[in-house]
Amino acid sequence: MSPAQLDKYLHADRDLITKLVPEEAVVLDLGCGDGTLLAELADNKNVRGRGIDLNENNIIRCIDRGLSVCQANLDQGLGDYPDESYDYVILNQTLQVINNPIMIVREMLRVGKYGIVGFPNFGHWLVRAKLLLSGRMPKTSILPFEWYDTPNIHSLSIRDFRDFCQREHIEIVREEYLICCSWMSTQIVRPFANFFALNGMFVIKKQ
Repeated sequence: MSPAQLDKYLHADRDLITKLVPEEAVVLDLGCGDGTLLAELADNKNVRGRGIDLNENNIIRCIDRGLSVCQANLDQGLGDYPDESYDYVILNQTLQVINNPIMIVREMLRVGKYGIVGFPNFGHWLVRAKLLLSGRMPKTSILPFEWYDTPNIHSLSIRDFRDFCQREHIEIVREEYLICCSWMSTQIVRPFANFFALNGMFVIKKQ
């Protein structure tokens, strides 16, 4: 994926999350990267936010932006954060790269009243077709990595995440699907999202 393509997909995610988070919410961004999303939420929604990231360079960029940020490994949990201390906890493009996704989803719903989870959909038709026809691990615009250098250690589809939420007694408040670079959420699209969506974005809470 070229830098321009990557920025387009990340920008689409940020635009959607900015719409999903209400004005003046208190937000925790897990895997916050360079803090671009938190900065946009602060500027556009008057959000009070904090970020967590492992990468030192990302931490420095967040500090340069004047953001509240903590360097930590998400696989160690969120034990330093009290129950329901945030309105929204965001986990975007991070679920598939951590060792213990079950633990972190449970933790984010303990710490936050709502969670926002976004991830690439490995059930997309192009991923299926490339694996079927080539017999090799597929590479697509949103999954551009070779098998040996991919950060994605868990492969999940939209259907997988729905099933996971049902098993964990998690309520799905809202679903959004990135189809052809546009986010869609209509009931007409929902049955076909696992086949056509590049990314999925879910707003979740405890039942």
